[in-house]
Amino acid sequence: MKVAALYSFNQGSEIVGSRYPHLLNEVQEIVSVIDAGKYKSKRSKEKTMKGAMLYSPIRLNKAYKREFKKRKWVSRRVVCKYDTTFYVDDYRPTELRKGAFREMDFLKERLGVEVQFGKYAFMVYNVSAKMTIFHNLDIIDVGIEIVPVKALANEMSSGVSYFEQFVWDLKIRGVSNIDIPVLIMGVDK
Repeated sequence: MKVAALYSFNQGSEIVGSRYPHLLNEVQEIVSVIDAGKYKSKRSKEKTMKGAMLYSPIRLNKAYKREFKKRKWVSRRVVCKYDTTFYVDDYRPTELRKGAFREMDFLKERLGVEVQFGKYAFMVYNVSAKMTIFHNLDIIDVGIEIVPVKALANEMSSGVSYFEQFVWDLKIRGVSNIDIPVLIMGVDK
């Protein structure tokens, strides 16, 4: 695969490039060693592209996981301890989800990386919520979000979001005072 596009959200490119140039090189190397052709293995059942061979987000994610792991990047989970003091009167839920957690895909030297070949909401959540949460928990300082560009998303299941759409929304949304620096990396086959 190749890095096809870069977007600096809240000075993400500048900060990742200056503080973590060696890790940025590692991430770019990881992208370059993934042979996307191996993962065009999902036969579409969708009406609009029935029978077409598509890139498998699940298999692509596994390939990224293998490559990051080889280079000693780790995933990091934090347990969610839900507050129940806001319930009114004597209401108590029958069950709160046990074992709930948030997880950063890859972490090294306080740089968090998320790989997202899924639905649009997950891209937004990663950058606008999850990375901020991990920063507030003093686990990461900055982040990289790896997403497909439109050309690659066109060869995946419908509903997969893409770099160009994501960047447009981030630019129009603007930067909030709680946002951390994130380098958005658009990848293609």
